Amino acid sequence: MPVAIAFQSNPLPMQHALALAEAAVGLTEPNPRVGCVLVAPGGQWIGEGHTQAAGSAHAEVMALQDARAKGHSPEGATAYVTLEPCSHHGRTPPCCDALVAAKVARVVVALGDPNPAVSGRGVARLQAAGIQVDFADDAAATASRELNIGFFSRMQRGRPWVRMKIAASLDGRTALDNGVSQWITGEAARHDGHAWRKRAAALLTGSGTVLADNPRLDVRGHAIARQPLRIVLDSKLATPADARLFDASAPTLFVTAGSDAQRSQGLQARGAEVINCPGPDGRVDLAALLGELARRELNEIHVEAGARLNAALLQAGWVDELLVYQAPLLIGPGRGMAALPALDSLNELQRFAYHRVDRVGSDLRLLLRQAAQAPSPPLV
Repeated sequence: MPVAIAFQSNPLPMQHALALAEAAVGLTEPNPRVGCVLVAPGGQWIGEGHTQAAGSAHAEVMALQDARAKGHSPEGATAYVTLEPCSHHGRTPPCCDALVAAKVARVVVALGDPNPAVSGRGVARLQAAGIQVDFADDAAATASRELNIGFFSRMQRGRPWVRMKIAASLDGRTALDNGVSQWITGEAARHDGHAWRKRAAALLTGSGTVLADNPRLDVRGHAIARQPLRIVLDSKLATPADARLFDASAPTLFVTAGSDAQRSQGLQARGAEVINCPGPDGRVDLAALLGELARRELNEIHVEAGARLNAALLQAGWVDELLVYQAPLLIGPGRGMAALPALDSLNELQRFAYHRVDRVGSDLRLLLRQAAQAPSPPLV
């Protein structure tokens, strides 16, 4: 299918479209976060929008509706879209059809859609209708992919993007030796951590963390359209019935490696779902779990767990990204980030590459990715 690639001369509409896409975080799951800006032939910005909740309008349709509501005709306009317009019937009709029917003259796309049901077909369909299709610059493509990194992971690798969040001291301690951890990092870092929770389709922890800290495992301090799914890996279903995560704010999924019907029924009576995912070692089969989460169309998994589960995920190679908040403190003896085994050789090291480093309040936020993955430029 022919695709004529050119680069846009005016980046401002695409930058705004990316900002609109970012505003869709916490809303669009399992669909990607997409923004669209319509610019009239004379250069006037006449409409804008971002993708809504699953089953509702996509960015292109929202922008067309916005233009018409303001009394503007989209005919002859240029649409700046942060992801290739869809060409298939999913929960909604194809966005390509809406753009063709609106008689736009040109579409500038930041990045192709990795969904096999689209993947170039959207561009080809627009071109077949006589619409000029150009691609934005590399910076826009990178920004769009970063914003939808979980969607790309699920479409291209068949599993969600796994991000592990850790708050630690300079010497790598997450708690005192007696388990006290509130608070190692400052308020700004804790608030920022909830923004990363908001990005996720699900928040994952282990029963050890539930028993020790009794967390709510939700997003607080940020406006959100829907709370992420809560996932608890609980091989023996030891979570007590009065745990704080049993509330109506979000669904809760327990993953076990056993078959205790009584305990399972008790959790289900509290509104939770329980699935059995046993591995050969008597613990949860992490590979099978990630496959199940992909089947459920979950894009990003945000892990906040203890040292044992952290180590299990790291050793299995399932952690794509580390989100580490480093406080300017020294603790000495205490709880570590991950209970990894002793190594005999430096060749056995797990290597990560710094993706970006930012100061958040009095702490540092370190974003690291597996060194084997080609790092993309940091967002500004």
